[in-house]
Amino acid sequence: MSLVIPDTERRLAVPLRLDVERWATFRIRKRVLAVVHTVTSAQRLLEAVRLLEGDPRVQVVFTTAHDVFNDGVDEFLEAAKALVVPWGRAVHTRFDLALAASHGGLHELNVPVIVLPHGASYNKRVSAPGAGQGRPVVEREVYGLGRQWLVRDGVVVPAAIALAHEDDRARLARECPEALPVAEVVGDPCYDRVTASLPWRELYRETLGVEPWQKLVLVCSTWGPDSLLSRQWDLLDRLALELPPERFRIVVLLHPHVWNAHSEWHIRSAFAGLARRGVGLVTQHSEWCGAVVAADHIVGDHGSVSLYGTMTGARILTAGAPDPDLDPSSPMAELRATAPRIRPDQPLVAQLRRSSAVYRPGQYGRIAARLSSEPGQFARRMRTLLYRKLRLRAPAARLAPERAVPPVLVGYGDPSRTAS
Repeated sequence: MSLVIPDTERRLAVPLRLDVERWATFRIRKRVLAVVHTVTSAQRLLEAVRLLEGDPRVQVVFTTAHDVFNDGVDEFLEAAKALVVPWGRAVHTRFDLALAASHGGLHELNVPVIVLPHGASYNKRVSAPGAGQGRPVVEREVYGLGRQWLVRDGVVVPAAIALAHEDDRARLARECPEALPVAEVVGDPCYDRVTASLPWRELYRETLGVEPWQKLVLVCSTWGPDSLLSRQWDLLDRLALELPPERFRIVVLLHPHVWNAHSEWHIRSAFAGLARRGVGLVTQHSEWCGAVVAADHIVGDHGSVSLYGTMTGARILTAGAPDPDLDPSSPMAELRATAPRIRPDQPLVAQLRRSSAVYRPGQYGRIAARLSSEPGQFARRMRTLLYRKLRLRAPAARLAPERAVPPVLVGYGDPSRTAS
C-alpha cells in the first residue's frame, strides 16, 4: 500500500505557494510580511507598505499578531482588500522581509524585521506585560526603545529600527545600546503629512462644518483609564454647554483603541446626546491629520495627536489625568509641562480666550522639531531602507509627501453638518 503525502500547499494563496511560478501572473521576486497588532499599528504600517506601490515584483502579505487590542484589525484589513495569512502559518512561511509597528511575537518570525514607531516619538516608560505575575520585575523602560521589546535571548530581534529623530537614536543608546547598529533615522510620515496639509486648512475646516467666523475646538482623547474621555467626560458636556455655537465648532477625535475596545455602536450611542447639541465626532475610518490642521484650539491628553498639533499654530490646552508613565525626557512630557491646563473651576470661554492671548508664534516650535529630524524625507528614506533590505533596485519614481484626505464625521442624520 502506498503512502499518500497530503498536499500541504493546496490551501495556500497563490503568492505563498512553493510552485508560485506555475500559477502567478506577476513575476514575484520578493515577499513582504506586514505584521499588524492593532488598528493603530496598521495605519502606521500602511505608510511604509505604500512605498512599495508601483512595483509588481514585490508581493505584500498581511498577518495579525496577538494583542489585547486586536479588535477591529480584521475589518481594517478586509477594507484594505489585503491578502491575509493566519499568524500560525505566517511564522512557518518564507518571506524576504517583515514590517511591524509593535513588538509582540516578532521573535517567532524567521525573517528580517523592520520595526517602526506607532505614534509620535517614544513617550512612555513602562514595565513589560506580566512583570510581577510570576515574571521578574524589571526596571521601567521607554516603550519601543528598551531591551524588553528589542532583545530576546540575548539577540536583538529587529533587523532595522526606523526612528523619526536623531534624538531617538541618542535615547536608544541609553536604553538598549546593543540595538544601535540596526537603528536608522528615516523621519515621521505623519509629520510630513501634516506639513503637506497645512495649505489646505480651509478645505478641512469646511469638511468639518466650520463656518468662516467660527473657531474650531478639537478635543483629542487617547485610550485607557487616565485618558481625557475616561477622566473628564463632563468636560465634553461643559464645552457643549458653555461655548456659544455661533462662535465655536466642537469636534472630537478618539484613539482607535477606544472604538475597538468598546465597539462603534457604543461610541455612537455615547455621543448621540452631544451630537444633538452640535458636537462632531470624527469616525474611526477617517484620516485625522486634516482635523489637526483645521483646529484653532486643541484640548488633548497624553495622546500623540496633541504633539502633532504643535506644528500647526493651534492653541493647545491639556486635560486628562497626569500620566505617571510619561518619560520625563520625552516630547510629550515637555508639552504637558508647557501648555496650559484646563481648569475645572474657570469658564471655558475665558480659558480659550486666555490661551489665544498668551500664545506667541512658534511657541511650540522646539517640541514640534523633536518629532522629526528629517522633515519631508520619510518616504524617500524609508523606501531606500526597504529596498536595501530587499536587495532590489528601487523604482526611479520620485516621492513627495501627500496631503491628508479630508476627515469624515459620524453621521447622525444632519447632512448639512456631517458625512456618513
